[in-house]
Amino acid sequence: MRLLAKERETLEQFLPGLDAKLAAIPLQTLESPGNQSLSMYKSAGGAGLLIPKIHGGKGATAVQAALLTRALASRSPSLALATTMHQFSVASLIALAESSDGPEWMLLDGIATEQRLMSSAFAEGHAGQSILAPTMKAVWDGRNWRVTGKKQPCSLARSMDLLTTSLQLEHPEKGVSVGVALIPAQSPGISVEPFWSSWILGGAESDAVILQDVEVHPDLVFELDAELQSQDNDLQTLGYVWFEMLLTACYLGVASALVEKVMASGRGTVQDRTSLCIQLESSNLLVDAIARNLDLGDFGKDALSRALITRFAAADNIQAIVAKSVELLGGMAFIRSSDVSYLASATHAIGFHPPSRNSAMQSLLHWYEGQQWVMV
Repeated sequence: MRLLAKERETLEQFLPGLDAKLAAIPLQTLESPGNQSLSMYKSAGGAGLLIPKIHGGKGATAVQAALLTRALASRSPSLALATTMHQFSVASLIALAESSDGPEWMLLDGIATEQRLMSSAFAEGHAGQSILAPTMKAVWDGRNWRVTGKKQPCSLARSMDLLTTSLQLEHPEKGVSVGVALIPAQSPGISVEPFWSSWILGGAESDAVILQDVEVHPDLVFELDAELQSQDNDLQTLGYVWFEMLLTACYLGVASALVEKVMASGRGTVQDRTSLCIQLESSNLLVDAIARNLDLGDFGKDALSRALITRFAAADNIQAIVAKSVELLGGMAFIRSSDVSYLASATHAIGFHPPSRNSAMQSLLHWYEGQQWVMV
């Protein structure tokens, strides 16, 4: 089996023609702000990738999503990361729909059939916060919710059709509670400001999204009961697991692009090239195992611990893979094209996503000691 063959076959299966189109565009173009890759992704049906076929989606499994994400990242790291935020949000919304009798499935149907991309303004595991901890405030005006707040960085800031966010709901009669909202991106009061200054991953559109007194219909706001707000709730944990799984797949896909260049060059010894592939595949297999468990319905605290372990182990492997790949490709490859340095730089961002390695260590130690698992 050729390197990345299974990943690209999966991409072709679910989003026909996209891989060939991406391969024909220079990497630096794909990574630049305002490029066409997100439009191409939508046109290929990417918005409905995880949504069941009965609701107009592609019905991809978690394993298939992991493979497809690695394929995307090998062509465009920015596209893979930006769409990971969409797919993570979709997976969370699907879980919410399965645990409620509200209109969530109707919204998912619209996302799939109209190819709407969702950005994520969840807390995403900031220190001391859960993924459903409110990042914005909503006040009831008697007919609708009025939402105010900011998310920065927020991937898909300029291409989103919907913004998903957690809210602190303030009702004059019912008091304060927590909810989740889907807000149309064109709503009056939503603005986007520059935030991401680095040229690395610039195509992910990770700018600041600002909401000022945005009117949101109550049908698009889902109040969470105390159980759903708790860190012990499986819905919340599932979101974490999806996030860490797809995130890790992204950066392994970026590292795969460098290994692919080494394989094509024929540089280094047989042992050098084979060792790179073994290091890469060992981490891919870990990610696939997390995805397979998600497909089997395993998304409790044990699954989250394994997802974090996989991410941190993969990050260490990626660091070694990238260093050796750059060395084997040699100085002329580094000099003649910026692709090598760009891909190598992009992989370092795996350490910047929540939770950080340092903040997760205490939680993982508690897990190993059999104590209560708490995200800090």
